[in-house]
Amino acid sequence: MDIKLNTLNQDTSRAANYSNSISIRQFLKFFIPSMLGLMIFMLPIPYVDGKFVSYSEGFTIPISVLKDYIQGYMSDLLPSLVVISIMITLAGTLYTKFMKPAFILDNSFLNNLLNVTMPWLVLRTLGAFFALVTYFKYSYEAIYSDSIGGLVLYELMPILFIVFFLAGLLLPLLLDFGLLEFFGVLLSKVMRPLFGLPGRSSVDCLASWLGDGTIGVLLTDKQLQGGFYTKKEAAVIATSFSAVSITFCLVVISQVKLESYFINMVGVVALCGIVCALILPRLFPLSKIENTYTIENNDRDHETIPPGETLFSYGLYKAIQKSEKSPSFLNFLNDGLKNILDMWIGILPVVMAIGTMGLIVAEKTPVFDYLGMPFIPLLELLNIPYAQEMSKTIMVGFADMFLPAIIGSSIESELTRFIIACLSVSQLIYMSEVGGLILGTKIPVSFFQLLIIFLLRTVISLPIIALCAHLIF
Repeated sequence: MDIKLNTLNQDTSRAANYSNSISIRQFLKFFIPSMLGLMIFMLPIPYVDGKFVSYSEGFTIPISVLKDYIQGYMSDLLPSLVVISIMITLAGTLYTKFMKPAFILDNSFLNNLLNVTMPWLVLRTLGAFFALVTYFKYSYEAIYSDSIGGLVLYELMPILFIVFFLAGLLLPLLLDFGLLEFFGVLLSKVMRPLFGLPGRSSVDCLASWLGDGTIGVLLTDKQLQGGFYTKKEAAVIATSFSAVSITFCLVVISQVKLESYFINMVGVVALCGIVCALILPRLFPLSKIENTYTIENNDRDHETIPPGETLFSYGLYKAIQKSEKSPSFLNFLNDGLKNILDMWIGILPVVMAIGTMGLIVAEKTPVFDYLGMPFIPLLELLNIPYAQEMSKTIMVGFADMFLPAIIGSSIESELTRFIIACLSVSQLIYMSEVGGLILGTKIPVSFFQLLIIFLLRTVISLPIIALCAHLIF
């Protein structure tokens, strides 16, 4: 091949013959990059605060360790790089919109990045304005304060900058060598009946849960643009499976001073995630999103198992097919560089703009206090102590998922603090990161749809969490 896979008849009846004739070279070409990708993005290692510990003390994944190392060595430089990146993005966008240079418009990659619509131009301009004001601490303290612009530029954006760099280079290990095809077949009998999703979406979920929600969103966006997910499937996965990582759950539960209940929290959050994933795709707005593909892709149907094949053998066959089409090393690097630029240019300014605006509303206005008032009767009905104090934390999670834990950490009731911690993670959609990230991708979900999904997740999760909390405490 080369036992030429490209010349193989696409008729799936030939899968049985082919799956019995896989060479060692073909298997290793699939297995080695895929296992490397799995280890980088999903292998839990007992590493906390720069040192190896026991698993009982916590764990993370290798890409997170790489991120921490880079952040440690470049911590002082990263905010500057973020600002430079955002300013270059705005300059390139303005130049493209007004000068219309042929070398950009005739290049599909550059045209897609820089020739954006007016709403995206406004967001990129706002992101650049907020970045400059915060970086130089100029004039508007309401923007550059440590709890608003400072939080986004100095705490969130450096992490995203590094994660985008590492994910851009390394995500092809998950995407291009057959891993998703293998799991797509293997788990099709679970994901499709339960959630109406292809089996390959299970990898997105694992990448988010063990790694970071941003990784899951980026992986989903790439699959949407590659024609493997429909618009509806991508929206469902991004808003239901791009969960906060287990590592960040530990940060949240520590903020409310309930570290000893970490395992309880993980179990409760997982339960809420499953229930929401079962219900939300059947409700508006997710139910109304078009179930169509953005591009044609003849490789997408992996769920019809030919006679005589098992899930494992047919999954391996599809994986080998994909790995044989994988890029050369130079193309691998070229694709990785394009991925990085796509995320740096397309997403960083949006997150800076939306995250800062959300935090301004949360910190400087009583809007979220008022929005939380309708939840007080429900909180009292669920017999949650300090219902009025907790109500102030519910809607603020839409701006940033860490704010509820910060605001609720002073509440005396352990039960209430536990509920706040679990709910803030289960709400999943927050504009300072995952929400802003989704809006910056091609996933077809609007700001108002994200708000509705956030409210639905809140209403569904709150009774479940309250019941579990009453059983625990």
